[in-house]
Amino acid sequence: MFSNILRETTIPAFVTHWLRQRISADSVMRKADFRRFWFSSILAHFGAQITLLALPICAVLMLHATPAQMGTLAAFEALPFLLFGLPSGVLLDRCRRLPVMMASDAVVAFALVTVPLAWWLDMLTIRWLYAVGFVIGAGHVVGGSAEQVFLTFLVGRDGLVDAQSKFAATESAARVVGPGMAGGLIQLLGAPIAILCNVTGFIVSLLNLRRIRAREPQPPASNAHPLRDIQEGLAFVWHQPLLRTLAWVSACWHLLFYGYTALHILFATRVLGMTPGTMGLANMLGGLGVLAASLLVKPLSKRFGTGGGILVGLVVSALGFAMVPTIPAALFGSTAWTVAAYAIVVFWLDCGATLFFVPYIALRQRVTPDAVLGRMVATMRALTVAAAPLGALLAGALGEAFGVRAGLGWIAAGAVLLAAGGVFGTRLKETKG
Repeated sequence: MFSNILRETTIPAFVTHWLRQRISADSVMRKADFRRFWFSSILAHFGAQITLLALPICAVLMLHATPAQMGTLAAFEALPFLLFGLPSGVLLDRCRRLPVMMASDAVVAFALVTVPLAWWLDMLTIRWLYAVGFVIGAGHVVGGSAEQVFLTFLVGRDGLVDAQSKFAATESAARVVGPGMAGGLIQLLGAPIAILCNVTGFIVSLLNLRRIRAREPQPPASNAHPLRDIQEGLAFVWHQPLLRTLAWVSACWHLLFYGYTALHILFATRVLGMTPGTMGLANMLGGLGVLAASLLVKPLSKRFGTGGGILVGLVVSALGFAMVPTIPAALFGSTAWTVAAYAIVVFWLDCGATLFFVPYIALRQRVTPDAVLGRMVATMRALTVAAAPLGALLAGALGEAFGVRAGLGWIAAGAVLLAAGGVFGTRLKETKG
């Protein structure tokens, strides 16, 4: 794909020569199937920026949702991880992952297209968004796990950190450009119509994924009962001290993050007075945090080990959570300074989250044999996001009872405690592999 682009454009010869050298020197980028897979990831990341902003804005600005309702919406989006996470692991260890991933993407696209349809028919309600959020979450549970396992097949375990860092760089570009694009589309066309742009991206991505030539071997048939496979996945994680530690740390992080997800759009729009357009601009600047993390993750892993890199991400994201409720409505008497402060906070959160999850995913894949890889990924995703609905509901209740800023303050306190527990209460910093 890249070679065709280089031939068909008028890029100066020395530039194309440099790009070809970079691609040929990169063991991951030499694989055409990885490049196709990466392109679909690019579409997914850019499209996700639209949905991440547009769906809650539909709830807040069009349906006038309360903090409790926003908490319920976030809980419905996380609930499929608890309900379907473990069964999806059995599915992924018994089926080829690419078809599963494509089917999941198709389900998500269908769920998204119902939002503008319901809006045009004057049927859009907060309960409709609950249902859409649940279906999207279900698609992400299965598709996200399938993506991680299929990536391991494409690049091998030794290429995972390199591949994940490229995905993080892609996400950083989407976080820099995507939110501004999403905010502009929402400001100009409205949130429901903006969602259609993401649906278009899903269609293009599905057509692209069909071009992947690599075919996974069909996993060996199993006569075991699915519940037995689920039990084996749980037992494998439980009896691996490293995976067990990663599970509880990530579970606590997700509890806090989904609480933040439930309240941050309300905080930005109703407390700070930001429009979708200004939120998009602020998130464009904040997306540089993912770019910074994608550049830092490899040297940090070399310096502190993979486990130490995870702890660095945990501390950085805790700083971001702690700064959120301190943003005033008019910093130095100016809304422009408030937007800048909001962007800095998003920078820290995105940087910390990326520094946390890139080595986290690579480490858990590295210590797991192929035979249980699908069940391990699904089990870890189920365990780590199991508390997320509770976090979202609790944050919504706190926001309803004490105000949105106070609810975010409780999240900040929990993030600081989690970072301290991770640094002083675990042995992750000693993990060098």
